[in-house]
Amino acid sequence: MSSPDIVSILENSKEFDRVRKEQEDILSEINKLHKKLQATPEVVEKPGDNSLARLKFLYTQAKDLSESEASISNLLINQIDALLPTGPQGQTRRRIGKEGNEQKRKRVKTESDISRLTPNMRSQLEACASLKGEQVAARVTPRNADKDEWFVVKVIHFDKESKEFEVLDEEPGDDEESSGQRQYKLPMANIIPFPKSNDPSSALDFPPGKHVLAVYPGTTALYKATVVQGPRRRKTEDYVLEFDDDEEDGSLPQRTVPFRKVVPLPEGHRQ
Repeated sequence: MSSPDIVSILENSKEFDRVRKEQEDILSEINKLHKKLQATPEVVEKPGDNSLARLKFLYTQAKDLSESEASISNLLINQIDALLPTGPQGQTRRRIGKEGNEQKRKRVKTESDISRLTPNMRSQLEACASLKGEQVAARVTPRNADKDEWFVVKVIHFDKESKEFEVLDEEPGDDEESSGQRQYKLPMANIIPFPKSNDPSSALDFPPGKHVLAVYPGTTALYKATVVQGPRRRKTEDYVLEFDDDEEDGSLPQRTVPFRKVVPLPEGHRQ
């Protein structure tokens, strides 16, 4: 077993633990909302209440994390299988041919069929496919990069088999190697849908002090920012944010960003 293989397995294991922890946090929030709605169902009729929109978002996040967990699990299984010894030294392998491969194919087919028949999985894949033509936030850097780079990209295609997005960076920056548009193939975990521009209720109501990921004004890049004021309190469709590393004259300027360009800050974000 080589050192790079071990490092890769450990990194994926850490990512698996992170996803599971995030799942637990989201499930806890879902349970709290359930209790709230059970105790006071009339709250959803009050002006400005976003309980149902919040619940919908949490369910979507839970499905995304469930898919990420399955993808990482499959990756770890494949990595470990590739490193496990095939059998005791000198053991005959003549019978591992046709019969063994047939058993493997049956097992893979059965597991695949179960996965396809899972309602949550099917629903999530359909939701990803429906993003075709939409702009989304995408992390274009690999997991082991020194920092995360997030850009606004356009979804060209979603492959349900490989569970990968094909996206287009329509406006690459001046520091790109080429001036033309760039395409990427990215896993589901690297994509965050934006709130619907024609539906403010689809946006989360991030409270003041909350860290978010937002499009810096005048660019197509997303950076970590802190919420100063949300749109509901200001009765507008814009957030007032302070971006990290945006210091001017010793202070952070407050910048206005539309709600449709603000998404949750991914856990473990590196900037």
